[in-house]
Amino acid sequence: MNSITGACMRRMPSSAAHMLDVQFGQASDFGKVRTNNEDALGSFIPASRQQARSHGFLFVVADGVGGLDLGEVASATAISVITDLFAKAQPGSMLISLLPKLVQQANAAVHDCTLAPEHHGHKMATTVVACALRYDQAVVSHVGDSRCYLVRNGQARQITQDHTLVNEQRKMGLISAGEIPASDARHVLIRSLGPEMFVSPDTNALTLQPGDVLVLCTDGLHDEMGEAEIATIASQKKDPSQVARELVARAVEIDGGDNTSAIVIRVRAVEQVGMYRGRPYRLPV
Repeated sequence: MNSITGACMRRMPSSAAHMLDVQFGQASDFGKVRTNNEDALGSFIPASRQQARSHGFLFVVADGVGGLDLGEVASATAISVITDLFAKAQPGSMLISLLPKLVQQANAAVHDCTLAPEHHGHKMATTVVACALRYDQAVVSHVGDSRCYLVRNGQARQITQDHTLVNEQRKMGLISAGEIPASDARHVLIRSLGPEMFVSPDTNALTLQPGDVLVLCTDGLHDEMGEAEIATIASQKKDPSQVARELVARAVEIDGGDNTSAIVIRVRAVEQVGMYRGRPYRLPV
């Protein structure tokens, strides 16, 4: 039985030359073991060309931490807060400073959930990876081990760095990258939304090119698939909805022991800009 729970393909309407133009698709699967899905996905799609320039696009993936009481509440809360506040942000806000603020506000909201009477005594936590796109820029902010990959010219590059115990051990030279998949501690997070009142997200910016594909995914996907296989599937000339379904289905086929989710964003065209004192301005054509 196919348990993929969501897929779509949308692009910013009324696109014009020299505008940022993206398509996206998403998919999520319970897997073969879990009876509930603690992953959550969300997006903000601008309704006009003006809003594409004032706000941009936003895509978010969250993975409620398994083993804690209310992982699905934590992930849904994070998605709701980030997408809602992005839509309400001051037009023209700098994405590189806006996105980590939204992640911090989502952390506060998840933390506050644990204090609510109906959740008293319950622990909750979630990972999150958020990607905002505007003009020819993408900004990625994350906490935990949900990832963002950039697929360009048939090659995948991991944009995020997992906030896990084993990744810290790798950076200190205590274990090798090849030893991580076999480690019993590979899913132990050192940073997540919810447990603490404050959290520090990592934030990266990159310049987009037409043809780029961004893949946001939970560990149910990247635990099972290397960068080469992700790149091969994501580089197909299919609609992003089908690509997302294929990525998720392949990961579940390999193992299926966890919820598995992905958002696939294909960049069709960009609007090149220059920067002056941190503010973008459109370049003459």
